[in-house]
Amino acid sequence: MFIGFKKAAPTMFVMHYDNGVLKRKGAGLSFWYFKPTTSIVEVPLSSSDVPFAFSETTVDFQEVTVQGQLTYRIADPERLSQLLDFTVANGGSFTSEDPDLLDVRLVNTTQTAARSVIRGMTLPEVLISSDLIVGDILQQVRQADSITMLGIEVLGLTIAHVRPTPEMSRALEAEARESIQRKSDQAIYLRRNAAVEEERRIKESELNTEIAVEEKRRQIAETKMAAEIAVEEQRTLLIDRRVENDRKNSDSRAYDIEKTLAPFKETDWKTLMAIAAKEADPRFAMSLAFQELAENAGKIGQLTLTPDLLSALMRNDK
Repeated sequence: MFIGFKKAAPTMFVMHYDNGVLKRKGAGLSFWYFKPTTSIVEVPLSSSDVPFAFSETTVDFQEVTVQGQLTYRIADPERLSQLLDFTVANGGSFTSEDPDLLDVRLVNTTQTAARSVIRGMTLPEVLISSDLIVGDILQQVRQADSITMLGIEVLGLTIAHVRPTPEMSRALEAEARESIQRKSDQAIYLRRNAAVEEERRIKESELNTEIAVEEKRRQIAETKMAAEIAVEEQRTLLIDRRVENDRKNSDSRAYDIEKTLAPFKETDWKTLMAIAAKEADPRFAMSLAFQELAENAGKIGQLTLTPDLLSALMRNDK
């Protein structure tokens, strides 16, 4: 049969050419057409997602893999149909590979924009700045001539992963672990330091308390010592006064004795002994007699002492 019927979806922009002349165009058209002389172009108007994954190198020469997707829609289907072939066959499939090349162009443009952004950043910055990377890449893709000339509107860009090489990933993980461990050690050190500082303050408070107690004890001891010194000084004054009084008493007695004995100062001792013998024990008188005899022994010719006389001298009774 040479007659066909076309019914397009509302999200499909259709252009009907008959012998190279545009007969009708619009979204969701329905029409009959003569197959031998008709060409139908269908440009999808719905948004599409283009996944991508490519590798780039950072400013510090580290390779990263960027994975995500680009969302776009065809804003000017007529312009796009003039640059790419969107002609469909009778079965509804495209007659060329141009529709597939559109996704490739979009991915290439995205990769070019990503390369200019990533090559100005270090690996750590790339790994932690995905939002900044998305914004810069999206801005460059929307302003790219290869996108605007096709009549395409870029709706959004998402980056699912930015991954370094496995070796670098392990190195970063080890560095991160070491950093976390250092922070943990620092926290432990700060906690111990705080405990030591608190203990120091407690010890210092205890020492200050002990110093205050010792100061009070010293003050008490000094007070007691001052009292004892005052007592000793009073005692010293008392002793000095007592010694002075004793000395005066001694001088007084010596003076009395001296005055009492003054009359006997020039008296012969024998006379004194004779006077004393009158009041003394008879044996004392006899002793004085024997002493006198001993002093004048050279003048005595013969002296006889009887045993009775010696026995009497040796007895203790009076």
